[in-house]
Amino acid sequence: MADWVRELPIHIEALKGEFMKTRSYVLLFVLLGVTLSVLCMGQAASADKVIVARAADVDGASVHYLMAGRGAPVILLHGYTQTSRMWRPIIPILAEKFRVIAPDLPGIGDSDIPRGDVDMTTAATRIRALVVMDAFLPGVGGWESVYNNPGIWHFRFNGPTPEALVRGRERAYFEHFWNDFAADKTRSIPNADRAAYTAAYARPGRMRAGWAYFVSFPRTAKDFAQLSERTLPMPVLAIGGAKANGELLAQQMKLVASDVTVVVLSDTGHWVLEERPKETTEALMKFL
Repeated sequence: MADWVRELPIHIEALKGEFMKTRSYVLLFVLLGVTLSVLCMGQAASADKVIVARAADVDGASVHYLMAGRGAPVILLHGYTQTSRMWRPIIPILAEKFRVIAPDLPGIGDSDIPRGDVDMTTAATRIRALVVMDAFLPGVGGWESVYNNPGIWHFRFNGPTPEALVRGRERAYFEHFWNDFAADKTRSIPNADRAAYTAAYARPGRMRAGWAYFVSFPRTAKDFAQLSERTLPMPVLAIGGAKANGELLAQQMKLVASDVTVVVLSDTGHWVLEERPKETTEALMKFL
């Protein structure tokens, strides 16, 4: 994962037929437990809001992605239990200003399973603004209280036995996250999306690939601890759900950044975009 994300701007520049040539780009990285997003500022051309599905070869592996709009690229990376499908409601809105690219993470959805290690360390340059959403950052002050919380057992739930237990029961397994991590399960992930995500992760090797991001947490914590020694130079927006991590992520960001804007959505759980689409979208667009 690290190499894939680190080299993503290079691939965007190289895929001239797919992505516009530019030095500005955006990363929106959302995982259940860790969220890292990068949003760039800039003027955009008139947008084509029609969403198209395409595939690109990245280091010999196929990466499936959705794309719409024109202008500076905004790259949206989905969270655990989900695929690029989660961004469909917001893509047309962002596409009015940006060229929006939403890939399936390596090993998930319709993207190939990577042959090498999967980890969560990201390296991005030329970033003008940063957005973080309800979760926590391994290696940054206060992260252990979340990682070691017995109620959040899924970080360590992986391996042959968990695979055998979940196989054929993927929907029941994911319902725990979609229902219990929401303030109100009826305002969480829509049923059509639940069916689509379940089918995607039920494919051979896909659940293991998704868990690999959690397996990398200890290594990620070491990387983030080192990276956090340097203060982030860009503005930061931290969005949290009051009934999930609340201001935890904002407090962490204030330790590593000097310009932090905090938005805590009331009566909202972990799934901020699905539970509060209007408020989340407004916060993002105002920040942009």
